[in-house]
Amino acid sequence: MAENKVQRSGSNSALRDFLKSEAAGGILLMAAAALAMVVANSPLYDMYHHFLHEIKGPTLSSKLGPMTPHLWINDGLMAVFFLLVGLEIKREFVDGRLNTWDRRRLPVLAAAAGMAVPALIYLFVVKDVPMLYNGWAIPAATDIAFAIGVLALLGPRAPTSLKLFLVTVAIVDDMGAVAIIALVYTAEINGAALLASGAILAVMYTMNRNGVLKLWPYLIGSGLLWYAVLMSGVHATIAGVLAAMTIPIVVTPTSPDSKESPLHRLEHAISPWSAFLIVPLFGFANAGVSMEGIGWEQVFAPLPLGIAAGLFFGKQIGIFASVWIAVKTGFAGRLGGASWLQVYGVAMLCGIGFTMSLFIGALAFPGNELLIEEAKIGVLGGSFLSAIVGFCILRFAPQDKHLESLGKEDADKLMEALPAGEAQKLKDVL
Repeated sequence: MAENKVQRSGSNSALRDFLKSEAAGGILLMAAAALAMVVANSPLYDMYHHFLHEIKGPTLSSKLGPMTPHLWINDGLMAVFFLLVGLEIKREFVDGRLNTWDRRRLPVLAAAAGMAVPALIYLFVVKDVPMLYNGWAIPAATDIAFAIGVLALLGPRAPTSLKLFLVTVAIVDDMGAVAIIALVYTAEINGAALLASGAILAVMYTMNRNGVLKLWPYLIGSGLLWYAVLMSGVHATIAGVLAAMTIPIVVTPTSPDSKESPLHRLEHAISPWSAFLIVPLFGFANAGVSMEGIGWEQVFAPLPLGIAAGLFFGKQIGIFASVWIAVKTGFAGRLGGASWLQVYGVAMLCGIGFTMSLFIGALAFPGNELLIEEAKIGVLGGSFLSAIVGFCILRFAPQDKHLESLGKEDADKLMEALPAGEAQKLKDVL
């Protein structure tokens, strides 16, 4: 797509704002999930369940039927979350930390291994229950907000290089999750609606190519695209990512974000809504699991056990092993200022699969409330273990002054090599 280049100074770093909002949003998400569990295991459960699943919205089509608050959250509000994911992915690949192959190699490798190994462990655990195979992607996702929230609790004990590594791995991980949702968890295809989706997307792409920088035409197009994709049988949230790819970005290689950039303006506008409303609301609506009548046999059933094992063991093995091999073979450089124990701790935190995993769990077993509830148990268990163990490793990992000085030297060298604007972005984060 045709993108413009300008130079500008004096604006806040998008990366710094992103880390701050994700950290605060992650802590709020933890609180929302905890509240959902409390409510689901109290006398308020019936009211909680009734409110979420009682028909509140209009009938969008005879095929879909009436929309409940739960569906509006999962298919409607989460499309805005996926729009933000798409904007972040495009920004990072066009004008961010993933704009060259050298910068992409390590996070792409780590994310790929961090998705493949959990899926394989899950399939091994459920190998004797074919009806559960469709859930293979549930433990493959990492929840960036939750993980960054845990890192925020550690303060300076988590080196900046690890925070940036976690963010880039999670962004690449999100790309994989979006592709899986689009390709694997798609219902029957409505050809006419799919054709309409393609036509709307083509119009938005044409606007981008012709230099349209006003946001409102893209916002109208995004709403129409969401409805068309919803009708097509492809999950509606994919519309958010597709729409994001058409939003123009004004590239600023030697200065912070441009106020004239539609992508940057939209990203900054919706980021707080996503972090402080949409994702916590999704967590509250989807994390509530009633433990009444659930015994150890349900907790250790193949589905929750496979998901928990995939998140807890698969993520740490896949990510840490891939980073170690990449460094030892010279495929990528070591993370500056971080010990191998700290790298292992961050790999452990990547096992927090909360938002995306819950989302995929509902798609994997549509209409089967028992399996969806079991999937929630596995996601909550695996994510909780990963968060606690990862936090403890990073909290008590020795602070190596030599590594810290090496990390500072690496940062100083990078500062000298970067253009002024990029160096200022890195300074803002550090």
